[in-house]
Amino acid sequence: MAIIFYNTYSKKKEEFEPMIPGEVRMYTCGPTVYDFAHIGNYRAYIFEDLLRRYLKYRGYKVTQVMNLTDVDDKTIKSCREKGISLAEYTKPYKEAFFDDLDALRIERAEYYPEATAHIEEMVELVKKLLDNGVAYRMGNSIYYRISAFPNYGKLSGMNISELKAGARVDVEEYEKETAADFALWKGWDESDGDVFWETELGKGRPGWHIECSAMSMKYLGESFDIHTGGVDNIFPHHENEIAQSEAATGKRFVNYWLHCAHLMVEGRKMAKSFNNFYTLKDLLDKGLHPLALRYILISTHYRQQLNFTFDGVNAALASLQRLWDFYDNVVDAPDGDSKGKLSVVINEAHNKFILGLDDDLNISSALAAIFDMVKAANKTIAETGISGEEKEMLLAEIDKFDSVLAFLKPPKESKLIDEEVEKLIEARENARKGKNYREADRIRNELEKRGIVLEDTKSGTKWKRKID
Repeated sequence: MAIIFYNTYSKKKEEFEPMIPGEVRMYTCGPTVYDFAHIGNYRAYIFEDLLRRYLKYRGYKVTQVMNLTDVDDKTIKSCREKGISLAEYTKPYKEAFFDDLDALRIERAEYYPEATAHIEEMVELVKKLLDNGVAYRMGNSIYYRISAFPNYGKLSGMNISELKAGARVDVEEYEKETAADFALWKGWDESDGDVFWETELGKGRPGWHIECSAMSMKYLGESFDIHTGGVDNIFPHHENEIAQSEAATGKRFVNYWLHCAHLMVEGRKMAKSFNNFYTLKDLLDKGLHPLALRYILISTHYRQQLNFTFDGVNAALASLQRLWDFYDNVVDAPDGDSKGKLSVVINEAHNKFILGLDDDLNISSALAAIFDMVKAANKTIAETGISGEEKEMLLAEIDKFDSVLAFLKPPKESKLIDEEVEKLIEARENARKGKNYREADRIRNELEKRGIVLEDTKSGTKWKRKID
């Protein structure tokens, strides 16, 4: 079976064939660390994590690069307003980003290059573009002449004949850019303060687009397999990456372009003015479990627009609770003779899981395969128990599925419940051991009022949150 991806460049589904058999080189556009990343960003990062994990599940060796944009108009403006250095300003946002990755169980990429650490590579790339006649100087800055690149617009569908001839744009923000020549190197001016580099190109700093081309080619080569990002990256950012990279090397830059759709919040575009703008920390402070957010962000196909709602959080928690209860049920299942019934269930789930995700990461089919397995396995366990061999098979298959999804097994983190509830659970356990069953029942009832349901099993007392 072959993996199929929808390629934004060709506008159709294509069979995936890496340049090097058995290996995948992929680049993902990372955060601009001028502020804390928001849940719209994490929609893209979790889609890319699903992609990475599934490629590994299918046996590929994956080399992933995710950049950190730590110099641009926003970071410079903000560090100057605070009166601190660029490095001091971006440091806490970088640290928070990696903390968020861990909370959401996003696997670490092999490389996280920072723009400020790769100025030399950017300078060399700009020099190539000057030598090749597709870049030109204007004042102290250097621009890319898009009319010199015949394939400009192939990714986004932009018609180059409709672009305004001769217009140049110095800003790097999407909402301010126009379809025009773009800056490769920005000559220093007073608004940059002490943020500049003395280079062969002059005193200044790189344009935003050149950063990704230089860093991706440094770690992945002049041509590589997959480039990902949100749909808002398609134009102008990814279009400009293609133009400057291919004009510099004469080679195809990327074979497969994958983009995820926008995230809405409660039916509206996420914006601070709508009071629906959330970072991960904002939601964790509201009591949202990070795995519930991972489930929400992963369970809608990446090319479909996703509407985050707080009603959806409850549905996600219910789904997670069902999965976690199933896992515990398998672990605690009584010995029995399941007579090979579970082997059939496992194989069917395995095949449907792969069939779904092979089809452009069709997560709905993959999740349906898992929930069908849960239903069938629970029925068999209730009727016959489970043989030791099939229990091992089932737990091994859950582990394999979880290597892709990372939310199938109950969390082991100690701080899933507050300290007071934890102490009540401990007190009840002590009451049971002391045969003070009246006190044990009283504590159980108190916990149920707080939404915590206890279950006494042969391996000990387990708890779960009651889902409304």
